[in-house]
Amino acid sequence: MIKVTKLNGKSFTINALFIEMVESLPDTTITFTNGKKIVVSEKEEEIIQSIIRFYRSINVLGLRDNGEENDDEK
Repeated sequence: MIKVTKLNGKSFTINALFIEMVESLPDTTITFTNGKKIVVSEKEEEIIQSIIRFYRSINVLGLRDNGEENDDEK
């Protein structure tokens, strides 16, 4: 789960496993696998880094939380 903030300042958490796409339109828009979209105040790169941290915490795709980087992150 990752924490995000709506444009009105209200914080909430979302399940990063259901995120299909993150765009800057110019506001950051998160699209879920069910087609639902939300607009958040965080920058696109912040959301991406939060997703990576979440994936590491649950060891998705072999991403480890011990400082190792895979080739895609370099």
